[in-house]
Amino acid sequence: MRILIKNIKQLVSPVNEDFAILSDFKRLSVYENVSIVVNNGIIEEIIEEPDPDIEVAGVINARNQVVMPAFVDPHTHLVFAGTREDEFNMRIQGKTYMEIAKAGGGINSTVKKTREASEEELFKTAKRNLLKMIEHGIGTFEIKSGYGLNMETELKQLNVIQRLKETMPVDIKATFLGAHEVPPEYRDNKQKYIDLLINEMLPAAKEQGIAEYCDIFCEEGVFDIEESREILTKAKELGFKIRMHADELTPLGGAELAAELGAKSADHLVYITDKGIDAMISKNVVFVMLPGTTFFLMSERYAPAKKIAERGGIVALSTDFNPGSSYTHSMPMIITLACLKMGLTIEQAINAATINAAYSLDLHNKTGSIHKGKQADFIFLDIPSYKFLVYNYGVNHITALIKKGKVVFQK
Repeated sequence: MRILIKNIKQLVSPVNEDFAILSDFKRLSVYENVSIVVNNGIIEEIIEEPDPDIEVAGVINARNQVVMPAFVDPHTHLVFAGTREDEFNMRIQGKTYMEIAKAGGGINSTVKKTREASEEELFKTAKRNLLKMIEHGIGTFEIKSGYGLNMETELKQLNVIQRLKETMPVDIKATFLGAHEVPPEYRDNKQKYIDLLINEMLPAAKEQGIAEYCDIFCEEGVFDIEESREILTKAKELGFKIRMHADELTPLGGAELAAELGAKSADHLVYITDKGIDAMISKNVVFVMLPGTTFFLMSERYAPAKKIAERGGIVALSTDFNPGSSYTHSMPMIITLACLKMGLTIEQAINAATINAAYSLDLHNKTGSIHKGKQADFIFLDIPSYKFLVYNYGVNHITALIKKGKVVFQK
């Protein structure tokens, strides 16, 4: 079915179809007053003037708005139970992480609630949050488990992600994150939990076919380099692709391990070293930046996105949506933070939230840019130009999201 999207004031897209680095990372293709022909959910062509004789089954009026690729979010923790606003209030009053944990907060409070919740409860909560993120322009998601930390609940979370994939009108990739933390019952015997991950949980997730990636929180006090290597090597042997939480709190060497293992991405990277940057660039590992997390945790140290970009790294952006350290549905806000706090230009931040994020999920051939042959994944914005997206921050200017040629959200 062919449709025409007309009356586009400004059409904005990454220049490249796969990923953007160096000079191309600084640029966008910008077309004024154009239309798009979509055929069976696929972009057929961009045209200046619609042929009056063109046969279409439908017309979508962009109403003289800006059209961009739908955002891609490559790092979310959407499936969980409970929220932690009381913990957040303690943090802004100066309580430390350890003080909050002793008061019953922290990741283990979410683990407890997620273990207790039914699959249906988790699905309803995740669906509600996903719909809010669609309203903020996200058309493609990566979603992790990681709040179960036992066989039953990790698989329950992955089953919820699978249900979202089957019922929601967006693209979703699933990641097993059983190594998100050491559960309380294994605090005195971490190796026993690692053995459980390697010998039972990872094989079960693979056997059920409900996760494509395996992630790990590689950090001091969680899983060190050797433990991370052991778990991720087993994951690779089972056929998982690798993602990593790396160098968020200390320069542990997670970035170098990501390069060594051929990970698809390493994320956070607040304390990445020059050696880690060079290692990741040499292996085309994507640098997923999470400025919302740094902002929400009230830290002044952000990942060195500008330096990474100048050296030729593939920089992506994500919300890191989760109940503890980045409870936001807004990719536009993340783009603004990347510009104001990480030194990216508006063009770089848009590239990072679209084509480079898509590349990190192996979906760059389908989405992330507006090119002939790709999915018709667009957002409409009621703004005078794409630069206004960052300039007028904290406001959701998105009026519609089109996924594979179909309107899935409209104000």
